[in-house]
Amino acid sequence: MELKPTGFQIDAIRRLDEAMRLAGRRDIVLKSPTGSGKTIILTNFMQDFMRENPSVCFVWLTPGKGDLEEQSKAKMDRYCHNASTKLLADVMTGGFSAGDAVFVNWEKLTMKSSAALKDSERTNFVEWIEKARAAGVDFKVVIDESHQNFTEKADAVVELFKADKIIRASATPLRDALAHLVEVREEDVIAEGLIKKLIHINPDFPRRLDLGRKSQTAYLLERGLEKLDELKAKFSGAVNPLMVVQLPNSSDALLDEVQAWFARNGIDVESGTLAIWLAGRHDNTGGIERNDAPQRAVVIKQAVATGWDCPRAHILVKLRENMDETFEVQTIGRIRRMPEARHYGDDALDSCYLYTFDEKFTLGVKQSLGKNALEAKKVFLKPEAKKFTLEKEQRSSVADPHDPAKALDAVKRHFVGKYALTDSPERNQTRLGASGYEFREKIWSGYRSGEVRLLADAGSRAKLNENEIAQELDTHRHGRDFHHEVGVVGECAGLRYEDALAILRRLFSGTADGGGELLSLGTRMLYAFVINNAQRLKDDFFEAMSGGGEARRAERIVGKEFRIPREWVLTYDKTKRFQDESAKNVYKGYLVSAEPRSKGEAKFEKWCETTAAVQWFYRNGDKGDEYFSIVYLDNAGRQKLFFPDYIVRIGHETWIVEVKGGWSGSGQSENIDEFAAKKADALARYCARRGVRGGFVCYDEGDDVLLVSEKGYSDDAKADCWKTMDSVTEHP
Repeated sequence: MELKPTGFQIDAIRRLDEAMRLAGRRDIVLKSPTGSGKTIILTNFMQDFMRENPSVCFVWLTPGKGDLEEQSKAKMDRYCHNASTKLLADVMTGGFSAGDAVFVNWEKLTMKSSAALKDSERTNFVEWIEKARAAGVDFKVVIDESHQNFTEKADAVVELFKADKIIRASATPLRDALAHLVEVREEDVIAEGLIKKLIHINPDFPRRLDLGRKSQTAYLLERGLEKLDELKAKFSGAVNPLMVVQLPNSSDALLDEVQAWFARNGIDVESGTLAIWLAGRHDNTGGIERNDAPQRAVVIKQAVATGWDCPRAHILVKLRENMDETFEVQTIGRIRRMPEARHYGDDALDSCYLYTFDEKFTLGVKQSLGKNALEAKKVFLKPEAKKFTLEKEQRSSVADPHDPAKALDAVKRHFVGKYALTDSPERNQTRLGASGYEFREKIWSGYRSGEVRLLADAGSRAKLNENEIAQELDTHRHGRDFHHEVGVVGECAGLRYEDALAILRRLFSGTADGGGELLSLGTRMLYAFVINNAQRLKDDFFEAMSGGGEARRAERIVGKEFRIPREWVLTYDKTKRFQDESAKNVYKGYLVSAEPRSKGEAKFEKWCETTAAVQWFYRNGDKGDEYFSIVYLDNAGRQKLFFPDYIVRIGHETWIVEVKGGWSGSGQSENIDEFAAKKADALARYCARRGVRGGFVCYDEGDDVLLVSEKGYSDDAKADCWKTMDSVTEHP
């Protein structure tokens, strides 16, 4: 049956139509909350637009697994009377025609195993596009769930259609000021009754929760099931509410615990009341979306599959494996739909519920980009830059050649010096406690609670209460947390796990021969001490291992081929007057308003744009295996990675450039990197060994000039190492 759009949906359709007729902007972003009827909006818009523009063919691209393209096609067939819809298989046999709405999974097209883009006895996909264009078909593209997995290969598929208008639809799109935005307000969707009024996070939890010996998993499941029973009674059989339990990755043991808990409470796979929806396992998932379906709970990992519509889902229980996990609150969107697309006038039924002890909430998409004025867009590598290669350096896979005994001595000296510790463990505990270290036998952590109306508010600390949760220490149950934190402490300090564990035990717990050198906590208290003070220990170990020691030569540096990443998320300042595209940057769509950048970086990029000898420049990332790196040694002689800011092609030479804080108008150095000299030496060494050029570049505000040093670093702008960029680079 044909489903008529509601008031806000009709308005969104009108605004999409207006955006399609505007000249100058190719991209249109439809920002529409989960549960707002995004597919109803888009399919009705497409139908109306093609009636008035008979030469148009819409191509609807979807991501990922789960046959989302088939679901979207089925919805258009249901919502729009006499719609001409096709799937990829239909196109491969009959091609594109004006008036068609074609639903294609872009990942199936970009997979190497796909035959759709290969030559075969049938006319291939590209040739069908060319035939349609020759026949006068005007392609328009819709990219559904545009924030998910949209890659350079997917962009290449989009470019095949040579569309003058592209609609990117998502509940959480990147903010792109250069695109025309059509936004459906969450408040309007709530007012229409399509999604729930309130999001309750850990409702009725106390501010200080002591679980005793009960596990966090059991407590959260208990509270979730209590709420489920309450809602079921209120629905009186009209709707069977569903509880969604989300597990972290790599949590088979936790899955067993959850299944066993549900079985003890009369919910299991055998009876059909428990569904398991995991990769390669789909127990009782058929028909789960129906309001009268028998499943009371479903267990998933990560987020529910893209596009999953289950309006009877009211409760989400998010479990975790360690205290560092981050919860993406956009997952809540899967429990926000109203079962019958209307509010009941009962606050309990008109709300959804999240139960979790996660401390960190995020929207899951880059919504916070630093300055309020920053926007984002995805850009793709220009063809001429795809063949460029350079050898980058990585740390040796073998352990750094530091001495564990010296590491122990460095950590001990740091604690003694910073906290004025003595030979008395009792006095030391008092001093550390006064400095913020916790000495509690129970395991304490934080969690959040409260109620919010809008999804974005769930990610705001200001909107929620900060609470504490405690558990009796169980060395078996909390062993994973303890060893995880020991590993992180060691990683922060450049230590192996076993060395970090040995140092912690030697200093704070003791050995068979007696107490520790600084504290005498014993094994059980050491567990609590490390878990409760993990962040403080990370900071102190890092300070201890980076604050001194003789630099030693690295035993080995590993070389690896570097290629410029094919895609990148560009952030830029939407308030800048000029939003011109860079002619010299390696990425198509890179803007001269790119941010964040230092004053020196902005000056350097402008120099690249205006200097004839510069063929192209690449702005490097600051961490990650995909970016260009050079190894240097820190103060303790350990290998560290340094990511130079730019790679530039100047004339026939490749330059590697690091831009540092230069000098103010009064001549004051603005460099804040204490390792600048070591990095400059490492860069000079790299350039000499690889036959390229490079150096540190600084902006001298007093003389309004960019200076470069290819031979080390000095805070003195008048030092002999500094030359002007123009004097050392080639000109045609």
